[in-house]
Amino acid sequence: MIAPATSRWWAGAARCAAALSMLAVTAVWAANGGARQAAGGGWPALGAAGRLAALWSADLMLLQVVLMARIPLVERAFGQDTAARWHRWTGFASFHLLLAHVVLATLAYAAGGDPLAQFARFVAHYPGMLPATAALVAVVLVVVTSVRRARRRLRYESWHLLHLYAYLGVALALPHELRAGSDFVASPAARAYWWTLYALAAGSVLVFRLGIPVWRTVRHRLVVDHVVPEAHGLVSVYLRGRRLDRLPVRAGQFFVWRFLDGPGWSRGNPFSLSGPPHGDQLRITVKVLGDGSARVARLRPGTRALIEGPYGRLTAETYRGGPVTMLACGSGITPLLALLWDLPYGHGQATLIYRARHAREVAFLDELEWLAQRRGVRLIPLIGPRARPTSWLSEEYADYTDAQALRELAPDIAGHDLYVCGPGPWTEAVRAAARAAGVPAARLHRERFGW
Repeated sequence: MIAPATSRWWAGAARCAAALSMLAVTAVWAANGGARQAAGGGWPALGAAGRLAALWSADLMLLQVVLMARIPLVERAFGQDTAARWHRWTGFASFHLLLAHVVLATLAYAAGGDPLAQFARFVAHYPGMLPATAALVAVVLVVVTSVRRARRRLRYESWHLLHLYAYLGVALALPHELRAGSDFVASPAARAYWWTLYALAAGSVLVFRLGIPVWRTVRHRLVVDHVVPEAHGLVSVYLRGRRLDRLPVRAGQFFVWRFLDGPGWSRGNPFSLSGPPHGDQLRITVKVLGDGSARVARLRPGTRALIEGPYGRLTAETYRGGPVTMLACGSGITPLLALLWDLPYGHGQATLIYRARHAREVAFLDELEWLAQRRGVRLIPLIGPRARPTSWLSEEYADYTDAQALRELAPDIAGHDLYVCGPGPWTEAVRAAARAAGVPAARLHRERFGW
């Protein structure tokens, strides 16, 4: 496991590498006459700006692929939330720069003529433009389905499948960049830079999104042992496998799961462990929402599972010792329950605040009661409608502010390690309340259940 100081070092190094990559492609553009043309004005200046936009777009797109590759060092350095924000920012920035490149290059070559006719000539006659146009369509599809309003209308499985078109966009853009992009092949240094970056992106995907998952799947041979209903809309899947003591997973982490139970098996779903790894058995707990999670409730014993992961850093390695408070909402209980079993807190030092809309949605009562009796865990259920539309509290705390209630429920909260897991808006409300209550950022550990 990576120590916090090492994690911070990797985070800083990654930021520096990203900034240097942008400076490198700008230097390539300037050395190839881009700065001179931009200073000269007129249509050549538009063309030079379009070339620079293309370079920045390609650089950010490749960095985005590296972020998508789920490299363990990147995951541990930034955490899933930060990596997802970077991935989203680089994706939209790359897309807008790509559109700027298309518009500026078309206007520059048209030189006052018909830009639509010029774009048609590009597609019909310029080298590599047909696959580049297909790449643009693929990227547009990914970006449109990544807008929050569109994501809410899509099932997770459909969104995940469409998102893979980003890889297709990167691959289809390569012929155009190498045949028509003078800044990509302007010098041996430029060629070495771009081929190295492409190799890094492709290698990251092949190793971390394909190679290691296949190897772990074959090595551990996980199959469904049995499925148990836990609460309204929640089911647990117990899996058995080989050499699970060699599987580098910790309580609080999640895998992307694909079950070989028929059509649709290729669509992965992220599910957390709801208990620490135990012998030759793992347990995940799933909230039955979309098609993929509904299928999990119907899994039969013996069904093979393909795994990708483990991911997430909501683990014991972030625990500094002493009191700990956990806040769970809905299926967010799954990784936090695993942590309650795993963390080495003293008797009576742990508090679990469990938010649910209905009492029937509260899961794992037997285990929680055991932890309360044997390890002194304080259980605080918050059941019922919200206190306010933007609050994380139930209506019984309507007279409190979010921060006041947190101090009331967990005295001396500023000195606790705080673990939070649940839907995005709820988690953000808890984070804001915790900061207002004086919890240092270094002691606030969260995982949002969303996409």
